Formats: sequence, C-alpha cells, structure tokens
Amino acid sequence: MNEQPKPGLLRVFKSVGAAYFGVQSEKNRARDFTPGNPAHFIVAGLIATVLFVLFLWGMVHLILYLAGA
Repeated sequence: MNEQPKPGLLRVFKSVGAAYFGVQSEKNRARDFTPGNPAHFIVAGLIATVLFVLFLWGMVHLILYLAGA
C-alpha cells in the first residue's frame, strides 16, 4: 500500500492559495484530497475568503481616508 500522510496546515493553506488564484495543478489537487479530509480545505478556503474581504474593506477605507472623504 502506498498511503500518503495527511496534509499539514501549511500544505493545506498553500493548496488553498494556489486554488484561490487558479494555479492549482491536477497532480497537487489529487495529492491533497486523496488522503486528506475535505473539511480542512473548506475551512481554510473560508478563512482565506474572509481575510481577502477584510483586506479589501481596509483598503477602501484607507483610500477614502487619504482622499479626504
């Protein structure tokens, strides 16, 4: 049996980041989801999305502040 170890936290976020930007290879996707639990990737994806939305919100407020609005 060629059983792969479960993906670690860094590998999960790396995989989510690559998928988030559309550069995830099929080989890496298969490597991540074969031994892993999809719930870990879903949670990491939700965290990444919330962080991205907060970043955009902060940038808009910064730009409005600097523009004097």
